[in-house]
Amino acid sequence: MERKIYNPIQKDQVTFLKTHADTNGECTLVEVELADGGGVGLHYHKTYSEKFGCLEGEVQVQLGKILHTLKAGQSATAEPKVNHLFRNRSGKPCKFRVELRPASRGFEQSLQIGYGLANDGLTKSNGFPKDKLALAWLFEISESNLPGWMSILEFILKKQAIKARRKGIDKQLTDKYVRF
Repeated sequence: MERKIYNPIQKDQVTFLKTHADTNGECTLVEVELADGGGVGLHYHKTYSEKFGCLEGEVQVQLGKILHTLKAGQSATAEPKVNHLFRNRSGKPCKFRVELRPASRGFEQSLQIGYGLANDGLTKSNGFPKDKLALAWLFEISESNLPGWMSILEFILKKQAIKARRKGIDKQLTDKYVRF
């Protein structure tokens, strides 16, 4: 089974090389082809690290307050609870790998669902789901946390994620979009 997903809004592709199931929970490994201008804003995870390894082009990775520009062969790791982002501002596509340790099944599912929603036209121009309950639930399962003053919004997101589960939105999205 092909384990590639494409996001037409962000114009990026993710290939799942190793999943939670493949590694018995040890790691998740994905390869990302990121269009110029793409990326993910500042956030952090409490339970897993993310190691970014550049394969082609340049990818910017911010760890804390330091912005690193990675070129082929270079890597940087966001340890748990470290604010980080990644983005491509090089003027051309880039390719890099991201390894999560330990693996995160929720992260794997959130990517599949988010990209599925984008392909079905159910996201805004920023790539976020139009359905606020779906957005909150995806934030929760990916274990993404907002830094600084934005953490105030997490209380609202948690409440909305509970509501999403009560309404069965989690099951609907998982059944429709999670393939592996």
